[in-house]
Amino acid sequence: MSKKGKKAKAPLSDEEQLLLFQQRLLAEEELARKKERLLSQFLKDKLAKEEHNSALNLNKINTQWRTVLREVKTKELHKDIEILSQTFERVVDCKDSVIKSLAKDLSEAEEQYAHALRSHLHNIDQLLALQRCRLNLLEENYNMELETLTKEFETERKTIIDQHEKEIRYLQDVFMAMEQNYIDSEYESKLEFQSMWDDLKNKNIEEKHFLRLQLESVVEDLWRRFQDALKNYTDATEDRKIAFETLKVKDEKSSKDIEAQMKKIQRLQDSILILKGKIMVHSRESEEQNQYIRDDKELVLVQLRKLKAQRTQVRERAQENLGEKILKIAEICRKFETEEEKVLPFYSSILTPEEQEEIEEIIPEELAEELAKVISDYRGMDNFWKRYNKVKLEQLSLQQRRTQLLEINGKLREMLKRYLDGISVSDEVLSQLNPLFIVNYRSNIPQPLSKPTTQPDDKKSRTTYNVIEAAHVISHIL
Repeated sequence: MSKKGKKAKAPLSDEEQLLLFQQRLLAEEELARKKERLLSQFLKDKLAKEEHNSALNLNKINTQWRTVLREVKTKELHKDIEILSQTFERVVDCKDSVIKSLAKDLSEAEEQYAHALRSHLHNIDQLLALQRCRLNLLEENYNMELETLTKEFETERKTIIDQHEKEIRYLQDVFMAMEQNYIDSEYESKLEFQSMWDDLKNKNIEEKHFLRLQLESVVEDLWRRFQDALKNYTDATEDRKIAFETLKVKDEKSSKDIEAQMKKIQRLQDSILILKGKIMVHSRESEEQNQYIRDDKELVLVQLRKLKAQRTQVRERAQENLGEKILKIAEICRKFETEEEKVLPFYSSILTPEEQEEIEEIIPEELAEELAKVISDYRGMDNFWKRYNKVKLEQLSLQQRRTQLLEINGKLREMLKRYLDGISVSDEVLSQLNPLFIVNYRSNIPQPLSKPTTQPDDKKSRTTYNVIEAAHVISHIL
């Protein structure tokens, strides 16, 4: 039956085979993906387990290593402690031996000090005993000498006092005797002086009287001679005296002038010295200023050269820029030129030959070379000035035309305003003259009155008015 069934199966087509092959590929890919997922999961679990085990083992190793290190460190510390204890004991023994030796030396030094102190105190006691004995002896000697000196002083004092009293009594006696002798001699000398004074006085009076008489005669004679000599002298020296007075006045005046001139000369000399000093100072200052000015001049010349070079560069640039600007403006103006200006850009001269001759006569015949050069340089600007003058004339004509049009526009505006005021009603219009404003057959515009017509039947004349329509007036005005 199975063989028959197998034989009964029909062969697969290409599409079915392709689908079957694709299904197999998909199943194989799915199986491979599952295997990869399982393998990756297994590896992840194994890696996590390994990491956990490695961390655990590392902790165990660290703990064991710490214990080993602690044991080694404790052994080293025990050895160090033993070594330090031995060294400490050795040092302590050394210190003990040193302390014992120092204590022994100290006890010996104390014994020596006590022995020296005892000997020193014994010596001091001996010296004090000797000093006391010496002081006692000196005191006894002093007392003995003092007693002898006091006794000698008393005896000498008594003898001196007795001698002094004797001398005083003797001097008093001598003084009394001398005073008595002096009084006696004074009285005798006074008597002798008085007698001699009287004799001399009388004698002097007599001699004085005699000499007075004699001298009066001599004086009168001498006075007379003196007067004669004085008169002769004055007569002889009158001219000389006058000349002397004049010369004296001149001398005083000349001395004053000389003194003034000397002072003036001294002042002038002082001023000359001051001026010389000032001149020297000013000369030094002027030299310094001149040197400074020369330096400034050189700097200014250098700057001037630089500025000239810059000016030439700026001029060249400005000329280039100006030329470019002129060309641009010419291109712009070219667009606004008329056909006539494009065909005939330069107008011919409108001057008559006579006017041309008059202008040539005004210009001087002989011009300077520089002026001729300048004029020849600007010959090429004639066409430019022609066009410029033409534009200027057109501008002036347009300005005049504009003013005319503005005047016409103003007139038209005024006429239009009048017309609008005539056809409109407002406060401003009612306040002004208006031909359409009529109240009780009357307008606010004054109108010429016509002559009244009288009829024989009417008692009173009736006034008639001429009415003009506003539109008619406006049409005539416009």
